[in-house]
Amino acid sequence: MQWVGLIAVSLPGLAALGALLFTWMQVGQASKELHVSERGQITSRFNAAVGNLGSQSLDIRLGGIYALQRIMQDSARDHPTVVSVLAAFAQRHAGSSADSLKEPLVIPTVQPGVPPADSRNDTEVPPTPEPDVRAAIATLAHRRPDRDRGTVIDLSTTDLRGLRFTERAPIKLPGVDLTEADLRLASLIGADLHEASMYKANLEYADLDRANLRGADLSDASLTGTSLDGADLRRANMGCGYTDVETGGLYYCVNLQDSWLQGADLRNAEMSDADLRNATLSGADLRGADLSRSNLSNADLTNADFRGAKLPDAKLKGAKRIGARGLPQEG
Repeated sequence: MQWVGLIAVSLPGLAALGALLFTWMQVGQASKELHVSERGQITSRFNAAVGNLGSQSLDIRLGGIYALQRIMQDSARDHPTVVSVLAAFAQRHAGSSADSLKEPLVIPTVQPGVPPADSRNDTEVPPTPEPDVRAAIATLAHRRPDRDRGTVIDLSTTDLRGLRFTERAPIKLPGVDLTEADLRLASLIGADLHEASMYKANLEYADLDRANLRGADLSDASLTGTSLDGADLRRANMGCGYTDVETGGLYYCVNLQDSWLQGADLRNAEMSDADLRNATLSGADLRGADLSRSNLSNADLTNADFRGAKLPDAKLKGAKRIGARGLPQEG
């Protein structure tokens, strides 16, 4: 009879355990149904947002972009897809750099205290991307890159002249593909562009002060008049894109004439055959950089550090050397 008593004592516990198991199964089922419902809602929101991108109305297109931004924030799973959609939208609607680069660069002539629109004529106001293109790129620039899961933002061969960001949020575009993009007069101050592909990009008179370009590919890029003061260019590739042996070994190299690299970090950067005539490199750190055959004529090298840099056949005629370290003796 002892076992009968034991069963009687255990019955309430077994009943409670059964009720707990049943509740757990109900919660699991409810959670699964909620997840399915949420996925359905996100899919509906995504389809509606993408549909809005094709509207003829600017306001509706902007609404679609901001709806995709919210989806990207709400769903880590859909983040890479939204990134690809927004990049494709910006690339298509901005136009091709093959067309924009046919147009001459117009540098505004602005008197002190006079807004650009009030300068001598309207043609002096440089072009900028359309509002929906700017919104799409701004959304990409302020996303969480850790959610990309290997997705590359493709803005190659895109007309991005005069691109600038008005928000104070940090610009995060690591690994972005800007191959052959037109970024003349763009403002990317402090942008995170490390490991970016900027091969043959045109960045003339762009502002990249304090930008993170560590490990970026800038080979054969045009950087005439570009401001790179305080930029991080460690291990950046600013050498020749390639050598065409069949046509006599022609070099296609980065153009840094009249550029500003004051205080830039160029340690171990590849800068062989670079054109640095009249560039400002005062206070720059070029330790370990490869400057073979580069042209530094009339460049400002005041207090720059060239220790360990490779300088065979580099041209230094007329360069300002005051306080510079690691340069060969003037002959």
